[in-house]
Amino acid sequence: MTSAKKSVTVPDFARMKSEGQRIVMVTAYDATFAALVDDAGVDCILVGDSVATVVQGHSNTIPVTLEEMAYHVKLVARANPRALIVGDLPFGSYQVGVGQAIASAATLIKAGAGAVKLEGGVNVADSIAAIARMDIPVMGHIGLTPQSYHRMGGHKVQGRAQGNEPGGRDRLLDDAHAVDQAGAFALVIEGVPSDLAGEITRKVSIPTIGIGAGQECDGQVLVLHDLLGITKRDFTFAKKYANLHATVTEAIETYAAEVRNGEWPDSAHSYK
Repeated sequence: MTSAKKSVTVPDFARMKSEGQRIVMVTAYDATFAALVDDAGVDCILVGDSVATVVQGHSNTIPVTLEEMAYHVKLVARANPRALIVGDLPFGSYQVGVGQAIASAATLIKAGAGAVKLEGGVNVADSIAAIARMDIPVMGHIGLTPQSYHRMGGHKVQGRAQGNEPGGRDRLLDDAHAVDQAGAFALVIEGVPSDLAGEITRKVSIPTIGIGAGQECDGQVLVLHDLLGITKRDFTFAKKYANLHATVTEAIETYAAEVRNGEWPDSAHSYK
């Protein structure tokens, strides 16, 4: 285990892969949850563009802006976690070209991230390489890439069909190789068959972090709100380790009842 007093750094990811130590990554979007996640001992906090669906109420991740991502990175950084903070580059912040990708990555690093993440493989390899040349660590993301929502026709498992078209098994192998060769330090594999994720994990030199990609990845990531059961959403790839939706609802219902019947506030919670 990594010492509770020692910050997790980018080089630690390579060490953990070589030593067979599983990497634990969880999303967080604010200082309160970042502190809780860090107290639990995770290795990496992802400030994901999933904030669009989890916090902002959108149906996909496309609407969230770079400015909003920088804001949430700042909130997480204020918790001063030992875990590595990875900031997600949102849709539209790197697609224009290499220059835009570098500038956007720098924005998230200035906000407090220790690394950035972007989606895509072969098509973004030049941007990954350019960002990495600026000494900004980059995490790749292939498979079910939420920013490709319209191309995929929704959030759909990728890599089941053979072929070199986007989402095809052969294309995903090429994507993984491209991300690895471009200089990324880690690779998220989302929504692909477990055997394909295992094959990718064995072929690339960098750690793989799975979500809906089976057990053979070098690490795993889950969205915090899914993990805690805060929302009513149910996904095949996510496990509810708690049912905070019921706990929170019950607590607020009790508070509301006490206000309405005059029990709250009581004398113990009133100034004298």
